[in-house]
Amino acid sequence: MADVHTPVFLNEVLEIFDPQPGQVYVDATVNGGGHARALADRIERTGRVIGIDLDRELIEDLRARNEQESRKNIELVHGNYADLGAILKRLGSDKVNSRCNVGVDGILFDLGFSSYHVDQSGRGFSFLRDEPLDMRYDPTRNELTADKIINTWSEQAIENLLRTCGQERHSRRIASRIVAERKNKRIATAAVLAEIIRSSIPHKSLTRIHPATRTFQALRMAVNDELGNIERGIWAAIEKLRGGGKIIAISFHSLEDRSIKLFFQKLRKEQVLEVLTPKPLKPSIREMTINPRARSAKLRAARKIG
Repeated sequence: MADVHTPVFLNEVLEIFDPQPGQVYVDATVNGGGHARALADRIERTGRVIGIDLDRELIEDLRARNEQESRKNIELVHGNYADLGAILKRLGSDKVNSRCNVGVDGILFDLGFSSYHVDQSGRGFSFLRDEPLDMRYDPTRNELTADKIINTWSEQAIENLLRTCGQERHSRRIASRIVAERKNKRIATAAVLAEIIRSSIPHKSLTRIHPATRTFQALRMAVNDELGNIERGIWAAIEKLRGGGKIIAISFHSLEDRSIKLFFQKLRKEQVLEVLTPKPLKPSIREMTINPRARSAKLRAARKIG
């Protein structure tokens, strides 16, 4: 089984949602289940938490742990949060209670990837591991892999990806070196790619942050269409919230945060949402010390009007 995922902003999520017995919540990116399980404890047996994740292995692992602990109020679904509307419509008519047909009380998006993907998935998410360049959350649904991008995309296309999604200022140098190296031998593993990236960057530009960080981030986001899924998923979530229901989005990347901010602002002007966080919440020093993954996290929240 995967290690238990440490949830970011757990106290803030519980404070904003203020879950009560009998309510229905959706964790649209359930990962290791930290947020979902905390919500399930508050809503008791009369409520329901619907946990969704694109990674089937994470869903199966969490389902097994829930069964061991006899947790009956968490319903787990293997799926994409971009399809949230269809998922809730299906569950609302059978396995979940009928409140899903009129709206749920709160929906959470904890964006980004789980520590499980880095430490245990074997899919090349970590630049510190000699694993195949895959990076798909769901290998059964998506044909695009990091291997395909690195070994078949044009130099210009790779540069554009690293500059836009990775915000990598050495994108041109890295793309050029990747294309040169793949002419000699296919770039097949994360460790090999990480070394190519490291050798592409001038020594004076190296910092304590691993030089491959931004490139791997860009590849992961492109392979899983993360930015494209955000707006589709959040819009579907807002449609399924009841009046007064709340939505929370936790992001780890400036492009994700900007997308959420603009979407919330747009719907505030249309009087669909009341924004609860004019400025995003940031993790405390204590949380960053306990959970270094939280250092780049930002939380935005809104309430549905009506």
